[in-house]
Amino acid sequence: MAVLPILAIFDIGKTNKKLLIFDSNYQLVEQRTQRVEETADKDGFPCDDLAAIESFVFSGLDFILEQEAWELTGVNFSAYGASLVYIDASGKALTPLYNYLKPYPDSLAETLLNRYGGLEEWSAETASPFLGSLNSGLQLYRFKTEAPDLYRCTSYALHLPQYLSYLLTGKAFSEFTSIGCHTGLWNYKKHNYHEWVLKEGLTEKLAPIVPSSHKEQVNYKGRNFWCGVGLHDSSAALVPYMEAASQPFALLSTGTWCITLNPYNSQPLTREELAADCLSYLSYKGNQIKAARLFGGQEHENQVARIASCFGTTAEELINTSIDPHFEPAGPVTGIDLPASAALIDSISFRYRNPASFMHAKQAYHQLIYDLVYVQIRSLQLVCGAETNLLYLDGGFVHNKLFLHFLQTQLPDTRVEIAPFSQASAIGAALALGALC
Repeated sequence: MAVLPILAIFDIGKTNKKLLIFDSNYQLVEQRTQRVEETADKDGFPCDDLAAIESFVFSGLDFILEQEAWELTGVNFSAYGASLVYIDASGKALTPLYNYLKPYPDSLAETLLNRYGGLEEWSAETASPFLGSLNSGLQLYRFKTEAPDLYRCTSYALHLPQYLSYLLTGKAFSEFTSIGCHTGLWNYKKHNYHEWVLKEGLTEKLAPIVPSSHKEQVNYKGRNFWCGVGLHDSSAALVPYMEAASQPFALLSTGTWCITLNPYNSQPLTREELAADCLSYLSYKGNQIKAARLFGGQEHENQVARIASCFGTTAEELINTSIDPHFEPAGPVTGIDLPASAALIDSISFRYRNPASFMHAKQAYHQLIYDLVYVQIRSLQLVCGAETNLLYLDGGFVHNKLFLHFLQTQLPDTRVEIAPFSQASAIGAALALGALC
């Protein structure tokens, strides 16, 4: 019987944990998905269950090895960012997997910024807005300050993709896509760790940096295969597009966060762009990529709940709304008084509309998506100029006919295409590992 060589990619999202099996042509052979219930840290704040994620990885490997028709040649990981695992000398995780949405102490933030040049300078040099726990470097600084005994016992602080790789290789590494996802660790001008990271001594807890294509030979239960170092999922999603690109493009990856990635814009971030939630990523080749974030998926969920409650319908019915060719959008809500610190999503008009003012749920939902796309385009245009005439749409909003319709009508000079890669993050991790290694 012929044996099929395969690559196994573990794609670890906040909601779904996936195992994807690819053949030598990166065609999907099989997919397994599991939802992992959250647990809580010592403060009672929700966090992902690290032990359950580990169990998912090992049970997935065991499943693969039981398949006589497959030959496992390589494993890699794509996972969400802004999450650190603190391990001791034996490789044991010392803490829960702290949630990047956990509130950050104002006093710590103030101390750090006062010590290292203030908010604008810190953000400009690290190419990231100051986001509290969403900056994983600030998580490490907090851990050092608030848990000094555990910090002393820590051998390495690994980003989640690299920790998952460590589970198989026993070797601790850092890599560019995880370092470069709004961590606050990296000085983009000097292409090295930022001064504040060096002066605070945090580099002693950060593993050696290797290329995103780095791999190690692993023996698991008597079977030998290659294991990659893992990639940050948003950056991994860009890899297949970059490998296949024949012209400049931007990628709009939609989900809880809607992130516009422009790999052809490496210009330094302006103060205005930083204030509007723009940032830079590091690509899998270590190059700077300009990006803009919008909390669009979460806003959509919040406003859908308002409409559904008002009209006694369901979120599923609203999301499957067909396009009404006679819909006439209302103009933007004016006179909204927002603080200077407000995010771009806070300006979405629908937040200030009364759903009951619409004739029916379908009309209200049309207006919501119209307003959401209007703000999304403002976010996109922060990092994409007139030269960007090809936009790939990826993620959850791919399945929303209204979102795609209004995106196309409000961007008449841009070709909007559904992303050709349905599992871009996983394919990106597979490409970084190499064709059957």
